[in-house]
Amino acid sequence: MWWMMNEGGGQYCSKKSDDICGEVCGQKISYILRPLWESPPKPFHDIPHYYHENVSMEKLCKLHGWGIREFPRRVYDAVLFSDEPMVFASNRDKFKFAEPRLTYGTIEGRFKKGENPFVEEALQRVALDQLLKIAGISDDDLLKMSDVDEIPSRHTINLLRWCDDIPQVLHLRLKNYLYSFEFPVDNNSWRASVHIYRMGKTRYVHYRQSDEILADAGWHCSFCFCRISEFIFKMKAYSHNDRVRFSHYLNPKRIQRVICKGADLFDMLPEEYTFKGIIGKMGPIPHSYSAVYLPSFLLENADKYKFLLPGNCIRESE
Repeated sequence: MWWMMNEGGGQYCSKKSDDICGEVCGQKISYILRPLWESPPKPFHDIPHYYHENVSMEKLCKLHGWGIREFPRRVYDAVLFSDEPMVFASNRDKFKFAEPRLTYGTIEGRFKKGENPFVEEALQRVALDQLLKIAGISDDDLLKMSDVDEIPSRHTINLLRWCDDIPQVLHLRLKNYLYSFEFPVDNNSWRASVHIYRMGKTRYVHYRQSDEILADAGWHCSFCFCRISEFIFKMKAYSHNDRVRFSHYLNPKRIQRVICKGADLFDMLPEEYTFKGIIGKMGPIPHSYSAVYLPSFLLENADKYKFLLPGNCIRESE
């Protein structure tokens, strides 16, 4: 595993300044007309996902059209972090239970003013390729490529490590949540992927690499923070920090209201490719009070992670 340093509402326009109004309305007009200037990406080929705790792994692999292995693949879970590396380093003793399995490294940020933040991120992903080699990855190991807030379910990874003849590169369709598991957005998170590692060919990236995707494979929880200060930090350090168009967006009371409402922190319109999709997602996200089929670790440690459960939208101020 890898931790790495990376530097990093309402749907109307009514502002005092014509310039401000023009900027806000211009953004919203651009987004609402997106179906006219950008076509949707090529659809994925969805692979049905079969699972039940009482069904054998041999049967589950067979249901997917795959064979069963004599022994499971090794799994490498590689993730990028933002400012967390130093926090991990100072709390490393808490991870003694996993110490033999951890490979940790940092690089200095080289973010340049005016440069696309994703250039910095791309360079860090190249560095991660090198760290994977240091960690001892080899051919036929299973490599998970995902951001830290993209969480495949335990049985998804178990399925892919035990089954034979799985796709060489397989994207994972995750359930999208915002702020907590109270606000389900959609089932369209697709950037997380798993790879059968091939030395010299497999590269750590975070974009589309295959047309194959496994349905209902886990969760993607964006901006799922405990403290308001963490929301402010993320908004300012975010790769899309240009979306903080006005200083009042960072007001703690406003942020708290937006979280509990399930609205957008940046007062943006939905990024969809069809008018139907835009209209369907306009306004706050409907609340969900179901805590069924969430990560088991979350429920087992509910006191510590209460803010992620339905009905607990109030965040700590610091």
